[in-house]
Amino acid sequence: MFKTYLRLLGFAKPLGRYAVPYFIYAALHALFNTCTYALIMPILKTMFAENYVFKPEYDMPQMAFNEESISRLLNYFYTHIFGSEFKMPYVLALLAALLICVNLMSNLFRYLSSYTVESLRNNTVQRMRNAMFDNIIDMNVGYFSDQRKGDIISRITSDVSVVQYCITNTLQVAFREPMLIIGYVVLMVNISWQLSIFSLLFIPLVGLIIGNIVKRLRHPASKNQKRLGELVSVMEESLSGIKILKTYNATEYVKHKFHTLNAEIKRLMLWMARRQQLASPMSEFLGIMAVAVILVYGGSLVMNGSISAAGFITFVAVFSQITRPVRSFIDQFANINQGVAAGERIFAMTDAVSEIQDKEGAVEFEGLKESIELRGIHFSYDGSREVLDGISFEIRKGETVALVGPSGGGKSTLSELLPRFYDATHGEILLDGRPIGDYTQSSIRAHMSVVTQDTVLFNDTIENNIAMGKVNATHKEVEEAARIANAHDFITESPEGYDTNIGDRGVKLSGGQRQRLSIARAVLKNPEILILDEATSALDTESERLVQEALNKLLKGRTSVVIAHRLSTIRNADKIIVIDKGRIAESGTHNSLMEQGGIYAKLIEMQKIA
Repeated sequence: MFKTYLRLLGFAKPLGRYAVPYFIYAALHALFNTCTYALIMPILKTMFAENYVFKPEYDMPQMAFNEESISRLLNYFYTHIFGSEFKMPYVLALLAALLICVNLMSNLFRYLSSYTVESLRNNTVQRMRNAMFDNIIDMNVGYFSDQRKGDIISRITSDVSVVQYCITNTLQVAFREPMLIIGYVVLMVNISWQLSIFSLLFIPLVGLIIGNIVKRLRHPASKNQKRLGELVSVMEESLSGIKILKTYNATEYVKHKFHTLNAEIKRLMLWMARRQQLASPMSEFLGIMAVAVILVYGGSLVMNGSISAAGFITFVAVFSQITRPVRSFIDQFANINQGVAAGERIFAMTDAVSEIQDKEGAVEFEGLKESIELRGIHFSYDGSREVLDGISFEIRKGETVALVGPSGGGKSTLSELLPRFYDATHGEILLDGRPIGDYTQSSIRAHMSVVTQDTVLFNDTIENNIAMGKVNATHKEVEEAARIANAHDFITESPEGYDTNIGDRGVKLSGGQRQRLSIARAVLKNPEILILDEATSALDTESERLVQEALNKLLKGRTSVVIAHRLSTIRNADKIIVIDKGRIAESGTHNSLMEQGGIYAKLIEMQKIA
């Protein structure tokens, strides 16, 4: 737990930038706050004329929190403002003015300390979220197969919200509350050391009782954050698949799932709230008990003259205030405890390491000169079943190689190895005779584009979605790419043209329009190596014609890997490879495969019949 806590503080670096000014502001706040209560004694003595003696003071007396020192300080100010002639209303006016000024300074430094904490909190949250998001985006594609997106979102949003107060409360626990407690204790001891010793015996008792309550919060807090992540996942999946839910009348199922999780979160939150909220009333009740006992003991001290009535009233007022920073001190520990639980989930994300790493000394891939070669490629997602079993073939520069075969044969998996979304379990991929692992991932992907059946578009304008293929692309370049992709006409017919927002995942567009935007993005990037995965399989006849025309333009002069179920689209490929059950079953041109009368010929015949 302590190790996690120290790591969380690392996000607040440089901590001294905030801790030093906070220490100064907290110390001054504690000083002036204590002075505010110290002024109660002279006010009471003046109002009730309880043995108040005015003696002109011309030299500044030594400062101390006791009756004599405060009376001499008051006389010093009175002498220099009103002269040596004593008048009771002037004394009260001076006391009122001092009380206002001291309280003003106390609240000013309280505000400055709170502002410092807010600066620390916001900078810490920014660093934490940046670190989490950057690490997640850099993870390999396979990582997301084992993670729920909602849980990732929950960690970056709600978990960080919990942790931020854990970090900022550290300053309050370390500086503000202890300084206030010290200031109050010093004032109480100066009023009456006997009463102070008697009354402060209850503080360790409060600490033991409240500490036991706080200690029980960590495990439920961790479980609550986990359940919250599951809740966000249910929401994200339900909203993404709302059409399917309604089609299959499955809305009641997801409602029940959501309500069940929400009920458990409510139960955990109430359990923690009961424990956490019990701390404050418990400490207040114990404080009132202590005040009641002090009234008896303090009253006897007043009667035998060991303490003045004004001093006793001031002591009770200060003692009632000391319970506030004590309660706050204990509450901050409760928040820190919950923050550490959330911090463990955060570090589980930031400590995750991508399985696909650039090896030391990896070089930049500067473009394909000869060929891409796959040698004895084996691949398994979970280590139990091989998706690819000894795949070997070569793609010469400028060739179009088509991968066909029954569903589940491993075609898409094979295409995902080329941009290193995954690494082969055994075997190797060579670019111009050099293992693909010798190159940096970013340089390989800089020369590739992928167009898939499941088009990925973002809730942004049409132009920004296309321009994702090239940083700082001009509008003219975007428009030219759209024309090549047969997308310009429908774009100009949109309400705001290229500035039209296409909604979440391009929901405002048809399937063919989304696909053409995806092709335009690839055209703009102008890749040397192109991967097409079922790019036209889900389109109607007219959309397929437009998309296929765009793809034909895109394929010219490029090294391409095309995966297709509609075999009519790959008749002119330089090489067609039939993959069945993770192995190469057939290989050749369209004509040679038709002559063999094997799997490919049967697939062609079936599509003709269909």
